[in-house]
Amino acid sequence: MKRRAVLPPTYLFAAIVLMALFHFALPGAKVITFPCGIVGALPFALGIALNLTADRQLKRHGTTVKPFEESSALITDGVFRLTRHPMYLGFALILLGLAVFAGTATPFAVVVLFPLVMELAFVRTEERMLKEKFGDEWRRYRVRVRRWL
Repeated sequence: MKRRAVLPPTYLFAAIVLMALFHFALPGAKVITFPCGIVGALPFALGIALNLTADRQLKRHGTTVKPFEESSALITDGVFRLTRHPMYLGFALILLGLAVFAGTATPFAVVVLFPLVMELAFVRTEERMLKEKFGDEWRRYRVRVRRWL
């Protein structure tokens, strides 16, 4: 029986649960107070929009959204002009929004660690696969567009 890989949304969900645990069990200092925490809605909404837009672009180009599956197209327009990994950036923005809304110090640790986890679990392998599949086209894109921001 084939073992299913843990996909990025599962990491996002786990990060949200961890942030909630930190916020309620080990909150640390209150760094953002109401009503300022409402500003967290901005990165949260931007993160959702970034994910939906990137997902739509991947589907429109007929390529996979799942990590470690071979891409059939190298997308370099739309949100992919701004970042090579808009969905992971979107996840990080969602977490940032939640941390700002929570307002306590410890959830921000998850915000900092999440991109590192994505880098190790997905980004390095995905970029190697894109380099192998698209060669010079990938190299030109990589030089022109930053990995995260």
